Amino acid sequence: MAAETVTTTERLRRARFAVAAVFCVHGAVTGSFATRIPWIQEHAGVSAGQLGLALAFPALGASLAMPLAGAISHRFGARTALRGLLVLWTLSLILPSLAPNVWGLCGALFVYGATAGMSDVAMNALGVETETRLGRSIMSSLHGMWSVGALIGSAAGTVAAHLGADARIHHLIAALVLTALGLVFCQGVLDVRSTPEEEAPPRFSLPPKSALVIGAIGFCGVFAEGASLDWSAVYLRDELGTSAGLAAASTTAFALTMAVARLVGDRVVDRFGAVRTVRVGGVVATLGGLMVVLAPHATVALAGFGLIGLGIAVVVPLAFAAAGRSGPNPSQAIAGVATITYTSGLIAPSAIGGIADATSLVFSFTLVTLLAFGLVLGAGVLRSADGKDPAAAPADGVPAKSGGPAA
Repeated sequence: MAAETVTTTERLRRARFAVAAVFCVHGAVTGSFATRIPWIQEHAGVSAGQLGLALAFPALGASLAMPLAGAISHRFGARTALRGLLVLWTLSLILPSLAPNVWGLCGALFVYGATAGMSDVAMNALGVETETRLGRSIMSSLHGMWSVGALIGSAAGTVAAHLGADARIHHLIAALVLTALGLVFCQGVLDVRSTPEEEAPPRFSLPPKSALVIGAIGFCGVFAEGASLDWSAVYLRDELGTSAGLAAASTTAFALTMAVARLVGDRVVDRFGAVRTVRVGGVVATLGGLMVVLAPHATVALAGFGLIGLGIAVVVPLAFAAAGRSGPNPSQAIAGVATITYTSGLIAPSAIGGIADATSLVFSFTLVTLLAFGLVLGAGVLRSADGKDPAAAPADGVPAKSGGPAA
């Protein structure tokens, strides 16, 4: 019995590192693509406005395709589904750089977003299942590994761009390497399968009510994230008259505090629980927003953006964790939350710009501050992320009970 327990513990530990590596691969694809957008724009011959239109298609593709992930996992099992969806995602990196015009780019980015969304749901569902069986929080660090992967991919893309490399060749090599790594890492994740008597989830359906409520918290966090990443440098330059270098440092400060907080956030969640962690994080993010809005000089605003990143870092991971435990169809709930957060990330930059045109950037970040305070008020909906029952977890390869991620 003791040997069996040790074997199960070791298996879960390996599954935890395997799913973390999958998150890293997923992030590396995003980082690889983002750094070559200027090359893709020039190659496709699209204007700034046309590029903005095309960049809306990943979110559109993800939103439409995410509900399919649950049905695919139900039919093929979580490990096989993740393996196939991750391969589609890594290989889709090749498509945007091949686009000859704006419509080709829109189509390529639609496929890119659809495969990103489905693999995102599959890996988050397995992350929640692994967390449940381990009996301790891991979702924050998993999303931290996604940030690490995005950093690695963007660093490699920056080098390729600096060397003047053709993005078609760069993305082909990156896609093949990441595909191979993804296949290796997927071998170690949990093999969760639905029981024969479980009814297959619908291919397309509206998000359950639980996902809408939890997604509202995710919306607040992702809106603040998207606004800060895209507008922090502009804010420091236009509102506080800083140099270009110091303005760029605000984005770095935000991204760095957020990534570090995610990597260490699991220990905080395990000690204080999801609700209290997000509530305190909301206070920190609200304080950061007030520092930005009321900043008399750039250093105060710089610190404010860092506090916003620190405060919202664990919101999305915990929203996924809560969704995965919120009802009988975890994949459907995770897909619903993911759709809401993707939408928030899509509209945040343009909403901030539109509000700034009508009023000012200061007023725009007043809205961000209010949304950050919404985390304090609404953190209670994440209470399901605190409940873990590892004793009820089935062994690897055994069909999950009704309500597992593959359901």
